[in-house]
Amino acid sequence: MIRSIQNYIAGKSAPTALLLVLLLSACVRVTSTSSTVASEKQQVTAMQRPKLVVGIVVDQMRYDFLFRYWDKYGEGGFKKLVRSGFNFKNAQYSYVPTYTGPGHASVYTGSVPALNGIIGNSWYNRQAGADVYCVEDKTVQTVGSTSTAGQMSPANLLTSTITDELRIATNMRSKVIGIALKDRGAILPAGHTANGAYWFDSPSGNWITSTFYQNELPNWVQAFNNKKYPDQHLSQVWNTLLPIDQYTESSADDVPWEQPLAGEQKPVFPHNIPAIRKKEYELIRSIPAGNTLTKDFALAALEGEELGKGPFTDFLAVSFSTPDYVGHAFGPNSIEAQDVYLRLDREIEEMLNKFEQHVGKGNVLVFLTADHGAAHVPAFLKDKKVPAGVANSSIMRDSVEKYLNTTYGGGKWIERYTNQQIYLNRKLIEAKKLNRLDVQEKVANYVMRFEGVARAMAAENVQRAGWSEGLMSRIASGYNAQRSGDVLVVLQPGWFEGYGAAKEPKGTTHGSYSNYDTHVPLVWYGWKVKPGESSAEVQVADIAPTIASWLYIQEPNGSVGKPLQELMK
Repeated sequence: MIRSIQNYIAGKSAPTALLLVLLLSACVRVTSTSSTVASEKQQVTAMQRPKLVVGIVVDQMRYDFLFRYWDKYGEGGFKKLVRSGFNFKNAQYSYVPTYTGPGHASVYTGSVPALNGIIGNSWYNRQAGADVYCVEDKTVQTVGSTSTAGQMSPANLLTSTITDELRIATNMRSKVIGIALKDRGAILPAGHTANGAYWFDSPSGNWITSTFYQNELPNWVQAFNNKKYPDQHLSQVWNTLLPIDQYTESSADDVPWEQPLAGEQKPVFPHNIPAIRKKEYELIRSIPAGNTLTKDFALAALEGEELGKGPFTDFLAVSFSTPDYVGHAFGPNSIEAQDVYLRLDREIEEMLNKFEQHVGKGNVLVFLTADHGAAHVPAFLKDKKVPAGVANSSIMRDSVEKYLNTTYGGGKWIERYTNQQIYLNRKLIEAKKLNRLDVQEKVANYVMRFEGVARAMAAENVQRAGWSEGLMSRIASGYNAQRSGDVLVVLQPGWFEGYGAAKEPKGTTHGSYSNYDTHVPLVWYGWKVKPGESSAEVQVADIAPTIASWLYIQEPNGSVGKPLQELMK
């Protein structure tokens, strides 16, 4: 329109041209004002945020579990997340080893063990000469029990979390709550600045916390504990949700590679929980009731803390720990594992409904992922004629010790072998005036003679080299110079580490670079999420920066991930 007026003005007399110039100026002002209003409106729309973010981490959930039991899931749990949300079908952990502590840390820091420092569930502290648990903190005390299970905090986590950044961005006015049966599954997601992190105390049957967060349990937590739900759950027999002959996606109920629950003779249904339970409440972790207890406590937190009801976005981090306990005992192909997931599907349906009722549909952003996957039990694979095996770490350690004694003379050469890493006695190496790299490389070469070992690397070489992809990149991302060992051992696919005299351990484990451990679900649902899926490879470390982008806040200070919104189209 403006260009048409300009062309028209060119052929007119001065008075007429003047009037038309004034008209043109008015048009420009109107157009400019309209553009400014539109821009401001767009900016206001862009700054909208969800009332509540919910992170759901399922401990030991392999990616294929989303679809393996698909036909037996209900419509409102996993299926609702996948159909109404966005499913990243190739979400991977970018480091090894893949354990619970590092997994939760990576999800919420957007980082890797090389930076955030959580290199395992525990590791060897050279200065102290002792193992360190990833969330242990002897400077704090238990709140909610007389046990020592509350001497925990995020002090060993070296970077900020997305939950920390949310609290800081709102001048500590957003609320952040972390919940899991496992302490590390609650503490690491909640971060350093959380309003609260709560975990389960087996001696008392209570949900507890530590003085790092508060000196007294909130009223809603005390009220929940007073209801004694664990006693109710442990008074019931664990039978299958469906008739047992419908569990056609799983192995037979009685196979030699499954581990019975403590007190049982056989790993079969029905599991008579009242008959085998002891005075304390540890058993609840290994039965579906552990998920139910976690779900009920999370919903109590939703109400008790009035999450999503304030002027700022709140964050609820929930981890379901029970699938890990069940997987370690029975393996990923067991009827027990399938039954846990069929029941968890219902728990998630209830949670989704309650979240949307509480803050309104479209006002909650949910993501679901896992802290690691799980290996097939080697005995199961062998039964199917698939190559597999167990590398006995005790034998390997003793053999390396003898080799070093023969090569360099007597002494205690190995301080610890943990997380598939050998910690050498560096003081002894220095005392004998040996080159550390030479010793590391000799040990790495020696370890390669053991069956099942795929690679062994000297830590000095890992630290100096740079890899951008593949196995070596994952090894480097999991290596922290201050906390990791001197020689890093990688096993062949299908192999996992065994301990003691057992040649064929029962149940599963995890920790490797293989996709069965690194490939996990990643589904987004709710606020601003359009239904869809992508096969593009993404990293678990992308979760935190994606949330930061949606909330218009800073990503965690050790983040190496990228926002995923561009893929959600």
